Amino acid sequence: MGAKALCDIDAELEAKLKEFRFAKYSSGNAAFVLQIDRKQLKIVEDEVYDNISIEDLVEELPENSPRYIVLSYELIHSDGRKNFPLVFIYWTPSTAKPEINMIYASAKTYLQEKIDVIKGFDIREADQLTDEFLEKSLKLI
Repeated sequence: MGAKALCDIDAELEAKLKEFRFAKYSSGNAAFVLQIDRKQLKIVEDEVYDNISIEDLVEELPENSPRYIVLSYELIHSDGRKNFPLVFIYWTPSTAKPEINMIYASAKTYLQEKIDVIKGFDIREADQLTDEFLEKSLKLI
């Protein structure tokens, strides 16, 4: 049994995430962005993007509020092969309020275990989340 969180995730969203996780992509990045509904203390869907560049994804993320991103990243190897590793990104901008960050931080491990995505990165600044960063990091794993 893993971590218990301050926030919960409902079965319907869990099913959507599982569907996203096992979807077969032929090109481009896909991202499932989640946020916490602070009134209900529930993890909820924010946006789902298909075939989005990392630059555009960063543009879509809020400047002052954390998000969780499940990213199917198009990784092209030097020999031309493609694969789509699943990555968990904890978007926690340095400008977010500490109390909001604490709520998100408390649910991060729980969510990551619940959706079973092992590769994870914490990103605090928009310029950290780039193709170069993801390619370098994923090729090391």
